[in-house]
Amino acid sequence: MQNPKEYIKNELKEFYSEGEINSLVRLTLEKGIGMSFADILACKFNNLSDAQVLQIEEIVSKLKNFEPIQYILGKTEFFGLTFHVSNSVLIPRPETEELVQWILDLAKNGTVEVLDIGTGSGCIAVVLAKKLFSSKVYAWDISEDALAIAQKNAEINNADVIFFKKNILQESFSDKKFDIIVSNPPYVTESEKSEMEKNVLNFEPHLALFVPDDNSLLFYEKIADFAWSSLNRGGKLFFEINREKGDGVERLLQKKGFVNIERKKDISGNERMIKAEIAH
Repeated sequence: MQNPKEYIKNELKEFYSEGEINSLVRLTLEKGIGMSFADILACKFNNLSDAQVLQIEEIVSKLKNFEPIQYILGKTEFFGLTFHVSNSVLIPRPETEELVQWILDLAKNGTVEVLDIGTGSGCIAVVLAKKLFSSKVYAWDISEDALAIAQKNAEINNADVIFFKKNILQESFSDKKFDIIVSNPPYVTESEKSEMEKNVLNFEPHLALFVPDDNSLLFYEKIADFAWSSLNRGGKLFFEINREKGDGVERLLQKKGFVNIERKKDISGNERMIKAEIAH
């Protein structure tokens, strides 16, 4: 393989856009086979081993099948930290980084008790545990596989997170009170499946993605009820939301009695986050 950059570009040109391919080239060479970015830029490919060539070919083969590069590599970056991922958890996304930053901005350096519901890879809980000094962070998930990955991510990032296997649809209250509850729950309706990219639909866990068309706010309602009884006075509830469902989620929170409800747009201009509070 004389020039792996050109090989990858040629093999993937019918499957991805030019911008996506450039990103995949860098990730394959830098994260996949361990080349330095400087060597990639300088096209220093003379010393590739047979094993590295084979690895490139295997990665490209999987990319042609639209498997996400994060799952192929087994890791991704989130908030400047490395997270292990598999198809048992959703791939952490930039929009969720913005949700985490919003929480950090409002929590500042106060000592708070935080609960992340449906933690998946643990990306939200781990970052909050590292950034909110002296706070206690708890994380729940229904999936044992997801919890195993989240625990691994907490360990490699030196974050103190307390994990529990729990199904929020079966939890009505908690003996412990929290100052912040956050969740990025399933919110894609079954009817939206046809609009989804193959790399999401075919590889990411449906348990963490989909809700019934006739009950699209199922998790928001259940978590809001739980938060109402489990947040301290002045406590805050944060959700990541379906960009089409902001009105519905806000009405739901108003009906439950939450105050200071605020929606926030992500960097792409989509309404992707919402915050509500328990009155003091």
